[in-house]
Amino acid sequence: MTAPHIRAIAADEIETWARMITVTYGQDWREGALRSVRTSIDPARTTAAYDGPELVGGMSVYGRSLTVPGGVTPVAGVTLVAVLPTHRRRGLLTAMMRREFTGLYETGGEAVAALNAAEATIYGRFGYGVASHLARLDADKRLLAVRPDVEVGDGTVRLVDAEQARPVLEKVYDAVRRHGVGWVDRTERFWTARLYDAEHVRAGATALRFAVHREPDGTPAGYVLYRSRQDTVEVVELVATTRRSYATLWRFLADLDAHTRLTYDAAVDEPLPHLLVDPRAVRTTVVDNLWVRLVDAGRALTARRYATPLDVVLEVEDPFCPWNAGRHRLTADGDTVTYERTGARADVRLTATELGAAYLGGTTLDTLAAAGRVDELRRGAVAVASAAFRGGREPYHPSGAAFPAF
Repeated sequence: MTAPHIRAIAADEIETWARMITVTYGQDWREGALRSVRTSIDPARTTAAYDGPELVGGMSVYGRSLTVPGGVTPVAGVTLVAVLPTHRRRGLLTAMMRREFTGLYETGGEAVAALNAAEATIYGRFGYGVASHLARLDADKRLLAVRPDVEVGDGTVRLVDAEQARPVLEKVYDAVRRHGVGWVDRTERFWTARLYDAEHVRAGATALRFAVHREPDGTPAGYVLYRSRQDTVEVVELVATTRRSYATLWRFLADLDAHTRLTYDAAVDEPLPHLLVDPRAVRTTVVDNLWVRLVDAGRALTARRYATPLDVVLEVEDPFCPWNAGRHRLTADGDTVTYERTGARADVRLTATELGAAYLGGTTLDTLAAAGRVDELRRGAVAVASAAFRGGREPYHPSGAAFPAF
């Protein structure tokens, strides 16, 4: 292999790039896939690796807004990462990641990068940590009965088509995502990608169904997207602005006929089991979800807020992004947060991977310390820092919603 050449693609290279991604993922090429990718990726932020004239690897970045504890911050959503099987283990992915991170740091771009990892063994070496998890719910729908004392909403639940539903979905989602740690914004092109529903993406299930809950005055309060697959209801997304709307939508799903199972990729602390007469109707399997990388640790850590006052010296190891390495004093009190280099003795030692894992307040520094991945250099410092980083509810990143493939 000649020395690889890595650069952004031109607009007329999208199809060639996308075909390479498709081959790498072991899929057949479809024209519908091309139309979907054209609506979502930005060629200027889409990287290609070349071996001579041959395109052999690539990745794309979406500029989004990520809700973090206490606010919202820009995030580089990394997606469609691929290297042809003929060119594996030659440093191409490392070179592409280094190019992306260096560019973001030097230009003052997004301080945080995030992705959904197809393989869990790949991204830790680039400083990504598991920052949120999903609970994969599998329910016996025959036992899925909402408790009679649960307060449900007034108004109506109606099935509508995609065109009627979309304005409601956009309004409700935007209201909820601003307060949901781990959620990202959706502009028009990302809604188009989210609702893309060609037959080949359904894997044998029905088309999407759209159920909308409105208050008595007509105000949209929530929605659920779902499909049917034989005897199973596959809930794709459920978003509600109030707890009554949340309960109403689950009662609607529980009442669907001709199904014996229901599945849903939910938040780890999803309230659903507490709504049910029989909480054992729902079984959960917890899996990793959003992986976070602090590209510029200083800007990232000062973009979020902390649950308790904090004054801690962190010794950070980061060979992949060396500008993050060293001792830094992190102080936080309400809306005042600072992160400055210091020569003071360190209280806690960790790598950028652990900082990324703890960033959204889900994975705790206490847990990472128990696994031997965080070193406490001053007694009690890990517990104090862990409590400060912690959020309220568990971070939740709606599955498949943020950084869509095609």
